[in-house]
Amino acid sequence: MADIIAETDRLILRTIDEGDAVEQMRLLNTPTVMARLGGPKELHEIEAKHAKSMQLCAQRGFSFLFLIEKATGEMVGHAGIKLVDNPHAPNQGEHEIGWLVREDRWRLGYAEEAIRAVIDWAFGRVGAPHVVALTSEANVPSWKLMEKLGMVRREDLDFEDPDYPQEDNPVIQYSLTQEQWESHS
Repeated sequence: MADIIAETDRLILRTIDEGDAVEQMRLLNTPTVMARLGGPKELHEIEAKHAKSMQLCAQRGFSFLFLIEKATGEMVGHAGIKLVDNPHAPNQGEHEIGWLVREDRWRLGYAEEAIRAVIDWAFGRVGAPHVVALTSEANVPSWKLMEKLGMVRREDLDFEDPDYPQEDNPVIQYSLTQEQWESHS
């Protein structure tokens, strides 16, 4: 059974539950939404990510969450916390935040609304000393949101990822400390 981790004005942020992979595949796994994330995934890949996320939640008390729109009850995205696990990243094991919103809900402020709740969760109950977020220079909406949140560009953490196309390399990172968050928000 899914647990509600946070609520915002328009969203419920809940844990991943058995059976969510099919709904994620249907609503979030589109070529446009997944364009900067390595492209659409196969169902078994989504199921494997869900299993990993549920295990992280059981072991560490955090994971990625589904964003449920209060007005409709529909899944509109996901956001959350994981540990940096890209084998090419110089900062493996740090708390990484991320988000994804389905295309028909873009430009409505859902990503910002959700990730603000995730950052509060990271620095509150999770106790993260700082968080990072990964993107590419080509993903302008992503890094612009990072900057809007007060995150700082960390060129020292950039890395090449051969699993991504050249236009999405290098992978760039932004970071945020609790002190930066509190002074910015």
